[in-house]
Amino acid sequence: MVNESEAVWRVQEANTKTRKNVKADRVIFCNFEKHKLQNTLSDLTRIFQYFPGLTDTQQEQLAQLFSLYADWNAKINVVSRKDMDHFYINHVLHSLGIAKVVKFLPGADVLDVGTGGGFPGIPLAILFPETQFHLVDSIGKKIMVVEAVARALALKNVRAQQIRAEQVRGQYDFVVSRAVTRMKEFYGWVQGRVKRESRHELFNGILYLKGGDLTAEMGELRKPYSEYLLASFFEEPFFETKKVVYVPL
Repeated sequence: MVNESEAVWRVQEANTKTRKNVKADRVIFCNFEKHKLQNTLSDLTRIFQYFPGLTDTQQEQLAQLFSLYADWNAKINVVSRKDMDHFYINHVLHSLGIAKVVKFLPGADVLDVGTGGGFPGIPLAILFPETQFHLVDSIGKKIMVVEAVARALALKNVRAQQIRAEQVRGQYDFVVSRAVTRMKEFYGWVQGRVKRESRHELFNGILYLKGGDLTAEMGELRKPYSEYLLASFFEEPFFETKKVVYVPL
């Protein structure tokens, strides 16, 4: 069982690598109040417990995320500043909820539309290092952050691009996103971007992180879909209304 002392060790390892790779000008978490530091370490520990098969490298990459995003957030608002107190739950673990629905296979291609600062794509790329991830967003500053984070983490399976979703060319096994618009509009953006041949347990399609009652929104789409409640996988109150919506394409 992973405990907080293990998480602290991973953070120390990650801090060393972060400072070496991106020349961070402050130590990880140093600008955090003591109780917030404890909460953040506890949240990181929970991720290690929910995903017990993580390698040392993956644990260190996850531990690096906070300092990388805290540093960039001081320059560019890529993550809501109030959310930084709960960064690992609200952003990293939320992104990894998709991994509880489908395990991406080696060689698979995944498109992350409207990735913002890199969610859900960056955490998923850490978890599935042999899957290729294409992270796109129309805002150049956000793609700059994604590229810097991927470079600092040595993620060779991430490609970031400033482009509108409708302009993306290519074929993917799955399209992922975190509630960038209503599903009917999103479906129109990515229709035709999915490979015909499916190799996963789920047919190729959309995996969309959303919350609340989606009855009306999904009724607009008038397509088959499934909802996976993240509260079935994670105990934190944040996930009580959060879902992965799967739409085959």
